[in-house]
Amino acid sequence: MIENTSASLESCEAPQQTTETIVATPEETVAKYPTMTVAECQVETQKHIEAVRKYIRFIIDKIDMRGVKHDASKLESPEVELFAELTPQLAAMTYGSEEYQASLDALKPALDHHYASNRHHPEHFNNGVSDMTLVDIIEMFCDWKASTLRQNDGNLLKSIETNAERFNMDGQLKQILMNTARMLDEHEYD
Repeated sequence: MIENTSASLESCEAPQQTTETIVATPEETVAKYPTMTVAECQVETQKHIEAVRKYIRFIIDKIDMRGVKHDASKLESPEVELFAELTPQLAAMTYGSEEYQASLDALKPALDHHYASNRHHPEHFNNGVSDMTLVDIIEMFCDWKASTLRQNDGNLLKSIETNAERFNMDGQLKQILMNTARMLDEHEYD
């Protein structure tokens, strides 16, 4: 954009300034910037593709390590004893129900330790989901899916609905999780 400022020079009054925007044509824009050959474009695009692959591999490695270490704190004190006692009861209850929430109260000491030790839980952070990374969100989502398999009436879409409200998720993130849940349903991997 080019700004054209004109002032009245024929008057004794203070000059009035006007600003109008002049938009460059596509031809003018192209003329300002260098072009590249098809071969150069292919080389630059290949560099871009390699950079994207590098970042995808980095994210995959982070997610893979999360899978290896997932919920390891549940295998030791102070978590294992309470989870051993209460997990069978929780499995028989509907996730998010009053009965389920009451049972979680008995599990609180183990849950407090668990949330503090595992960043795939929104409770790990001061600002919940807003402080999480995409890697945290992916692990959380996979945890929710796996948890539904332990519930007698487990349903990932219902869990997402419940947790979106529970953790004050925005509609866009909730919809992304719902879309991904449907994708899993179409291609069940268990």
